[in-house]
This record gives sequence, C-alpha cells and structure tokens, in this order.
Amino acid sequence: MIKTNKKFSNWTPWKLRNSIPNIDFPGVYIIAITSKRIADKKFDWIKEIKYVGMTNSITGLKGRLKSFDDTILGKRNSHGGADRVRYKYQDYDKLVKKTYVSVVYFECDVKSILPKDLNVMGDVVKFEYECWAKFSEHFKLLPEFNDKKGSPKYSHTIERKNKFPSYYDKK
Repeated sequence: MIKTNKKFSNWTPWKLRNSIPNIDFPGVYIIAITSKRIADKKFDWIKEIKYVGMTNSITGLKGRLKSFDDTILGKRNSHGGADRVRYKYQDYDKLVKKTYVSVVYFECDVKSILPKDLNVMGDVVKFEYECWAKFSEHFKLLPEFNDKKGSPKYSHTIERKNKFPSYYDKK
C-alpha cells in the first residue's frame, strides 16, 4: 500500500502534459492508454494504466516525458518503456489521442548533495516501486510496458529488421 500523502494529478491528455503544474521537479508518472475519456478525472488505479516511471533528472518530469514522447514518435530511442509502447503502437497520432498521464512531483534540488535532497530523491525511487506494488495489488501483474519479458522493444525488433533486412531475410 502506498504510504505517502502525495497525490497524483488529474489525468491529463498526452498533448497537454506540459501544462501539469510542477513538472520541472523529479517525480513519478503514470501513463494510461484508453479510448475512454478520462481527461481531468481524478487519478485512480485503472486497468488501462500501461506504464509507471520515475525521474530524478535535472530536467524533471517534463524532460522525462519529452524523452518518452521523442521515443514513441521515433525521433530517438532514449526511453526503454516508450520503446516498448512504440512496438505495439506504431501510429503516433492515433496513440497520443488515447494517451493520458498523471504525475506526482517531489520538490527538491536534484543537483544538491544535502541529505534532505538526497533523501527526497530516494523517496522518488521508492514511490515508483510502491506504485508498481499498488498496481500489482489491484491487477496481479505489472503494467504492460513495465513487463520487460512480455513486452518487446521496437528498437530490438522492427527497427533492427528494417536496418539489417538482408541479415533477417537469411533466417
């Protein structure tokens, strides 16, 4: 069970993610993919949650979500979870129309070596695991794209086959 007073933001459409308050801070983000309209609804543990991630990066949640977006768009492969999403959802425009994000931010200075800031950054990591546990408690599995064994990466499959077709044609 999540043991924090942190509250997730309301579900926000993917295209509006940069409007979420305080996303310059580190934190945990949860991505849902659904045809249901959940925009502006209060966060809840729903089966349509497909990925739980975190960041302690200097660029905060905003930077990590941009990295996710760049990967599903095919600009670069800088996000492993997004690379798994891209394998299943190769049409970016269709995907983002049904993608939502909710975040919890943790206020701290990620460049600091002060114990209070280092402890907060540790709390971010711990909170990600608590979110996985909470999802697992509800649905008895990890979110689809957190499951590394069950969810292949685009860059390790389709992209490689496209880059080296003669190698794969021999098989």
